[in-house]
Amino acid sequence: MNDALSIAQDLLRCPSVTPADAGALGVLERLLGDAGFDVHRITFSEEGTSDIDNLYARIGTEAPHISFAGHTDVVPPGDEAAWSHGAFSGDVKGGLLYGRGAVDMKGGIACAVAATLDYLAANGGKPKGSISFLITGDEEGIAVNGTVKLLQWAAARGETFDHCIVGEPSNVEEMGDTIKIGRRGSQSGTLIVDGVQGHVAYPHRASNPVPDIAALIVALSGDPLDAGNAQFQPSNLEFTSVDVGNTATNVIPAQAGAKFNIRFNDHHTQESLRDLIDKRLVAATGNRIRAHIVWEPCNADSFVTRPGAFTDLVVSAIEEVTGRKPDLNTGGGTSDARFITRYCPVIEFGLVGQTMHQIDERTPVSDLEKLTKIYRGVLERYFG
Repeated sequence: MNDALSIAQDLLRCPSVTPADAGALGVLERLLGDAGFDVHRITFSEEGTSDIDNLYARIGTEAPHISFAGHTDVVPPGDEAAWSHGAFSGDVKGGLLYGRGAVDMKGGIACAVAATLDYLAANGGKPKGSISFLITGDEEGIAVNGTVKLLQWAAARGETFDHCIVGEPSNVEEMGDTIKIGRRGSQSGTLIVDGVQGHVAYPHRASNPVPDIAALIVALSGDPLDAGNAQFQPSNLEFTSVDVGNTATNVIPAQAGAKFNIRFNDHHTQESLRDLIDKRLVAATGNRIRAHIVWEPCNADSFVTRPGAFTDLVVSAIEEVTGRKPDLNTGGGTSDARFITRYCPVIEFGLVGQTMHQIDERTPVSDLEKLTKIYRGVLERYFG
């Protein structure tokens, strides 16, 4: 069957924990291929990383071209014995569909496919333009062999996109309350403070990095990075761990490290943000503390899709089904929309995200039905 629930169950029963596909893309390949889509399965590789399978499917050759994007990989289920229903069972109980990926985001993909197939069936099997699916198996991981390379592959073929919807679980409390129109960027690093190892009874012969790193943590995170703006909340720097690698209580350690992550808005670029933090560090260390930052590679810049005709169209479809006018915001973490924004305007709208990554991840079947109707309404308006 081609309804959203059946498609979602088929996807959930594939244990596609990153980087495994476990048959999930095959489910989509069969459905879209049978509907007349030109379907491609592409595997991308990079040294030191796992090979990742991806899918691109398109029907139609003309503009306008709308794409549904998403990922079939999921995070690990954790303690499977703690699930009230199997993590990969796709069971329905009490009107709820259970399974890892039910909301993040196999359920959203299922709704997009079901809506598209229904739209095509009602319109002679072809859109008045083009519809495509950009689906990766590398979103929950390091995201190097997924959407970013799939988009490059498509562009090399001459593919162009006019608009894109990512089916991430954007809603906060109930269907129709939120559309994500952008995201802050994400930059991680490690603060390293060098000391001199020694015996705790003779501190004058050592240099203890622990008090120094504590002071630097306060210095780097104490003052705001900015005040935010109309599109974005303020940037924030959060330390997430402090490590000295020392198991002895009578030894002053030689080095201390502290990991941190910055979620940054469009007041900053990657380069200007690093420069700001490096300058704060220099000011805080003075001439005594020996410290530096090891910056991790960053592929998550901030972006925003300005409200306009496309967002208005999606809002209209949501209001028709839910009776709610969604909030347009940029909160939350990152998604593959950060790559898509380089090619076309992109928004995120999917299911309610309250149980994503949790034990007993689940979604009401009624929400699957609503999201399918919303996507169907988007297609009607888009090609109408």
